[in-house]
Amino acid sequence: MTLTVGQLAELSGVTVRTLHHYDSVGPLAPKARSSAGYRLYEHEDCERLQEILFYRELGFEFGEIRSLLGDSAYDRSGALHQQRDLLVTRTKHLQAMIGAIDTALDAQEKGLAMTKEEMFDVFGDFDPKLHEAEVEQRWAGVAVDESRRRTRRYGKDQWREAIEEGESIVTAFAEQLEAGATPAGAPAMDLAEEHRQHIGRWFYECSPAMQAGLGELYASDPRFMEYYEKYAPGLANFVKAAIDANRARSET
Repeated sequence: MTLTVGQLAELSGVTVRTLHHYDSVGPLAPKARSSAGYRLYEHEDCERLQEILFYRELGFEFGEIRSLLGDSAYDRSGALHQQRDLLVTRTKHLQAMIGAIDTALDAQEKGLAMTKEEMFDVFGDFDPKLHEAEVEQRWAGVAVDESRRRTRRYGKDQWREAIEEGESIVTAFAEQLEAGATPAGAPAMDLAEEHRQHIGRWFYECSPAMQAGLGELYASDPRFMEYYEKYAPGLANFVKAAIDANRARSET
């Protein structure tokens, strides 16, 4: 059944103005027109709008959606599988957060002290044990010992500060990516340096070479990729590139 722009807007919850915008700049330009020149949306157009709305719910930027749908290699089936996988990952994260909050509530009501592991779940999905594992995988010895020595003394407030500081850096990286900044630009490289200083402040002295190794891990290990990708698609690779650019800058 062919729909007018008003009918599609009412059915989908997307405003008429937005549909007009999608038509004028992409990614949804209906091929059919009425005798009076009004837009008419066929079944294929409705499928395209559905795909746009899925991507919007996943937090994709408009420019990114337009680029994806405009790619000659775009495949609806493949895209739907990708969208489903992303939503499953998000669902698992939300379920884990709900469980962590339930644990915190139970401890609060019973007057019990939470373990550090439980506190980490509440404050985010950054896991210091995972961070320690990345260090041990790359550099056994002094860095690992230093990280363990420092973190062993941390209480709730120190972990909160460390985690919030780290998340603020990742958020700033995501903002740079979504703004279309280059990872080799000064703002992104400055964030990479801030990231390096953050590690040195809370865990162990991190040289540019050590940080570059971590960047490789962020962009290749599924655990770290999942952490960064929840902030913005492509963020793991963006952070790695910014770290590499900052290392090159420090060596000049």
